[in-house]
Amino acid sequence: MKIGLGADHRGANSARLLQDRLASMGHEVVVLSTLTGDTCDYPIPAYAVGTALREKKIERGVLICGTGIGMCIAANKVQGVRAALAHDELSAEISRSHNDANILCLSADLLGQRLIEKIAETWLATPFQGGRHERRLAEINAIEQGRDPARGA
Repeated sequence: MKIGLGADHRGANSARLLQDRLASMGHEVVVLSTLTGDTCDYPIPAYAVGTALREKKIERGVLICGTGIGMCIAANKVQGVRAALAHDELSAEISRSHNDANILCLSADLLGQRLIEKIAETWLATPFQGGRHERRLAEINAIEQGRDPARGA
């Protein structure tokens, strides 16, 4: 799978380590931010990964900052992005199976590296279930287009 990876300065080290792990699993990792640890405002990599996803240059994205919150907020401003913040394997699994999340946001400060890797592995391996969840995605798309989801997606 072609995965876009981005991080701010607080997530740079975790992202470098995750990049190596994802590559060892056979994924093509496209780094869309500097991972040097130099100061970087989180909206910049969030926009880069979100835009690459929207333009179909990548299949999914992973963003890492201090808490994951800022990245999630910023990434979700890009049309077509369904970014989810996950703190454990269950939230990662549900974000994929129920919400068809296409960007995973992670906390470098609150999660250890092994848990970051386990969350990402779970998220990447989990398919979207479809079914009743399709209706909810259509409602999310209606909101994104400025329409009331209660009036029919």
